This record gives sequence, C-alpha cells and structure tokens, in this order.
Amino acid sequence: MSKAWKELDLEGGGLQSVNARLAREMRTRPAAYAAWVLFPLGLHRFYLREPLGGTSFLLLGAATLASVLFAPASWWLAPLGIGVLWALVDLWWIDRRVTDYNKELRKQVFLRKGHKPPQDYRGRYTSDEDARRELDEYRQIKEAEKPGQSGLAGANDQDRDVGGKRRMPSFNEQEAMLRQMRKDRNEGDDKG
Repeated sequence: MSKAWKELDLEGGGLQSVNARLAREMRTRPAAYAAWVLFPLGLHRFYLREPLGGTSFLLLGAATLASVLFAPASWWLAPLGIGVLWALVDLWWIDRRVTDYNKELRKQVFLRKGHKPPQDYRGRYTSDEDARRELDEYRQIKEAEKPGQSGLAGANDQDRDVGGKRRMPSFNEQEAMLRQMRKDRNEGDDKG
C-alpha cells in the first residue's frame, strides 16, 4: 500500500489530521534499536529526540578515535569502555524512552490549547445544569429498573435521541453520576 497519505496536508481535518501527525511523528522500537547498532554516532539518541545524548555519543566517539591516533597505547580503552557501557544502558533506556516520547506526543496533540471539544461532545459536562439534568435522568432510569432488568425496557420518548435510539450516558458519565449520587446520599445522611 502506498504511503502517499502521509504527505497529505490535513490541517484542520479533525481526527484525520491528528492521526496523520501521530503516524508521522511517533517513534518505534525497531527503528530505535536499528539506529542503536551504530551507537558511536548516537543515531538512536537523535531519533528519539535526545540531541544532547546524541552529541555526547559523537564526542565520546571522537575522543576514542583521537586517543587511538594520538594517545599512548591503551588510553583509547577508557573512552571506548565508557561508550560501550553507556550503549548497553541505552538498550534498556530505548524501550522506556519510546513509550514516554509517544505518550508525551499524544498528550501534546490531543490536548492542544485553544481547541474546544466538538458540539454535543459527551466526554465531559459543559455546565452544572447539564450535569444535574443528566444525573436526574440517570437516577430515574436506575430507580425504574427491576432487579435483573435494565432500565431501557420502560424508556419513554423523551429518553430517546433524534434517531429514535435510546440515549445512554457514556461510561465516564455513568461513573460521574454514581459518584454524585453517593455524594448526595452521604450529604443527606449527614443532615438527617
């Protein structure tokens, strides 16, 4: 399959834009380990956006080369040994760095400042009034349930969305509603 889709400019294209950017910028372990093979050049560090570490590998490689050419017989073993030990530690570091880098990239992409959620986004409430209304609707559904049955069987028309399907709160909304119900109950117990 062609990779031409990676070249498309989907800026402003919503989720497609986000996915294209992530596909372009995320790092993979196989590529990082392949770059590690040439550790004296520090390519794996540059690939994982650690330019200071990559530059340090280059300087250490240059120091090893310079000591081979200009220093007494076995002085080159010190910078070479340091470089090899550091490269062995990087075998472990690469796995963690790929995970951390990709996680941070996702946070940057998905949590961009100045971007509001789409209209009718159900991931969070927009006001206390909306939250209270949703909680009351959810409470009615739960109170109407009989043991072993869901509250959907007796749903009336006002509990349906535009397409006629039953509109249920998302899992996160249900958890928030249950927490609120518990809080309301605890406050009622404290007052009584």
